[in-house]
Amino acid sequence: MDSPSSTTRIGTRSSMIDSFRGCGLSGIRIDKEELKRTVSIPEYLRTAMLDSIKQKDVAACQRHLVPAENDVDTPDAPLVVFINSRSGGRHGPELKLRLQQLMGSEQVFDLSDVKPNEFVEYGLGALEKLGELGDICAKETREKLRVVVAGGDGTVGWVLGSLGELNRQGREPVPPVGVIPLGTGNDLARSFGWGGSFPFAWKSAVKKTLHRAGAGPICRLDSWHITMQVPSGEVVDPPHSLKPTEECSLDQGLATEGELPEKVNSYEGVFYNYFSIGMDAQVAYGFHHLRNDKPYLAQGPISNKLIYSGYSCTQGWFLTPCMSDPSLRGLKNVLRLYVKKVNCSEWEPIPVPKSVRAIVALNLHNYGSGRHPWGNLSPEYLEKKGFVEAHADDGLLEIFGLKQGWHASFVMVELISAKHIAQAAAVRLEIRGGEWSDAYMQMDGEPWKQPMSTDYSTLVEIKRVPYQSLMVSGE
Repeated sequence: MDSPSSTTRIGTRSSMIDSFRGCGLSGIRIDKEELKRTVSIPEYLRTAMLDSIKQKDVAACQRHLVPAENDVDTPDAPLVVFINSRSGGRHGPELKLRLQQLMGSEQVFDLSDVKPNEFVEYGLGALEKLGELGDICAKETREKLRVVVAGGDGTVGWVLGSLGELNRQGREPVPPVGVIPLGTGNDLARSFGWGGSFPFAWKSAVKKTLHRAGAGPICRLDSWHITMQVPSGEVVDPPHSLKPTEECSLDQGLATEGELPEKVNSYEGVFYNYFSIGMDAQVAYGFHHLRNDKPYLAQGPISNKLIYSGYSCTQGWFLTPCMSDPSLRGLKNVLRLYVKKVNCSEWEPIPVPKSVRAIVALNLHNYGSGRHPWGNLSPEYLEKKGFVEAHADDGLLEIFGLKQGWHASFVMVELISAKHIAQAAAVRLEIRGGEWSDAYMQMDGEPWKQPMSTDYSTLVEIKRVPYQSLMVSGE
């Protein structure tokens, strides 16, 4: 794969696009027609992609092949947009219409109609097929193409995961991704300069966002593969990002403390921001079901945050049997934590502080709607703990703990840092059955309840995906 500097520019950008690179766009008026010429894919290619997607047949694009003697100009910064029109409250449908006006309806895919994997297989496949047949415009459009995701972190992760299939299939280049933040937390958007919420003056902001998406430099993002092995017979309702799998490739180089069953159910998935286990996931799980049962309570990001804050104050952080029953207090009683350091093949056991009630493995700086629980650590402290400065593409997860409710509250308002536990290139959890009947987990904001066997251990392993995702910087 090309280096970040070489992937920053794919093909030739026009002087207008170059003029926006490396500088802010505030105060600059974006001409609608000029923007449309810059980002709009020629109509025949848009139709070819859409036909292939609808018919689920790449060959359907061939009737749109343009004869070689017909000279069709390639757009300088071709974009496609995926939008979760149900995100962002009332803004979702309005934003979809605005994007269609600026780009053409065939370049804006509503996720309720077109799934990202369908676009990768058939939409991009159509451009590749036409390029192989001699269509220069299709070939160059495929090489220059970038993707914008209008939605929350879960939606961005869904699109990134589908685009990641291109790496596994050897179909490069992989389009980089920009973000229009429509979710509640938007930590992925924050981490790459796209902001934490959709702006009030959103109509003009959309044009500037499309400009930045076409011209911005490309950054790299680690993604993390999680494998979970649970005793057969335990009923698990996994999130969208965690799929059942026939095979489970867990590292066999580490003995378990608890017994392993003869039959297991295996799941695997990918996350980009964080994985957590414990009380924070339990609160998120309760809020998720509350919102599903009473959708009228949550009409947008601000109301979501207010309801979430109020809900967390009445749940496990502050009011729980854990406060009085020592056998239920802290994760130390139900799990063992192991990590692999950089360039190390051996698993190292890491003591879990007895007061910790949630453990988070974090990839980005941002967590919980823009908070920075790992903190900005001094060089002296980093050296003392054997840590390095954290980056989203350093091949490391920052593992920290949250204690009782007051500690978590102070961390979330950034009065103090979280409990630093480790930095790791791989993580392994062994969750033992006992006094707790369920464990709560979440990946990138998708929580689930994990039944715990009293007889056998549940194993979770996290390892970095060999390839990195590409993000467009909005800064």
